[in-house]
Amino acid sequence: MEVDYQYDGSFTGLLSVIFEIYTSRQTPKSIQKNYLSSPNLFANNKYVKTNKTHSDRLLIGLSKKVSRNTIRDLYKAILFESPSSEMHIYGMIKYIFDQPKSVENDFRNNHVLAIQQMAKKVNREVHRMHAFVRFQKTKDDIYTATIHPDYDVIPLIGDHFEKRYSDQSWLIYDVKRDYGLFYDLQKVETIQLNSALMTSQNKVSRSILAEKELDFEKLWKHYFNSTNIPERKNMKLHLQHVPKRYWKYLPEKS
Repeated sequence: MEVDYQYDGSFTGLLSVIFEIYTSRQTPKSIQKNYLSSPNLFANNKYVKTNKTHSDRLLIGLSKKVSRNTIRDLYKAILFESPSSEMHIYGMIKYIFDQPKSVENDFRNNHVLAIQQMAKKVNREVHRMHAFVRFQKTKDDIYTATIHPDYDVIPLIGDHFEKRYSDQSWLIYDVKRDYGLFYDLQKVETIQLNSALMTSQNKVSRSILAEKELDFEKLWKHYFNSTNIPERKNMKLHLQHVPKRYWKYLPEKS
């Protein structure tokens, strides 16, 4: 009998579902995050609680068959947030265990290809966050930035900013998913903010910015305008390097 599985949305939770599928020998009709799915009263629905022991056992088995990069790509497929992500992850894991040789680069398989494509797009978004995040200093001496990425890249960008800005407290907040990262000079932790700290445009409220921050913003705009050569304007090339959807978070574009 086919089962519609639900889980808490975490990668550990998804691996717990896949472990359950193997032990129960039931066929998954679908695998969905419980807060996004609408259970069908006439379907065989099953919610699987996150079990780290089961998840770790599955990870140990995978590590014997594929590289760490492939396991990381499976994780990135969750962050891609496609309705089909979970079934592609399950399909690839099943394919890995069913084959005697390594199949992590067998792009003839639709699951392997889909995972590779999703991971590639997530990687591209991570690199854009590295390039386009703009911090503004608040009255509490915290450098704050808002982002609105296509994919849930918050779990992947903390290490980069911790290494680059290790001497200052900072906050990067995903306004689309309503959570972010806060670095207090010792560690990075996940937090949720009071919405009053944001404006209607999901930017940092002017009321909490440091007095000199607006002056810095003006200087940044002046620098951008002074280095811009109108005669050499190439909007098509510019959009390739700085997509328009990022403009609202760039001081030089506001």
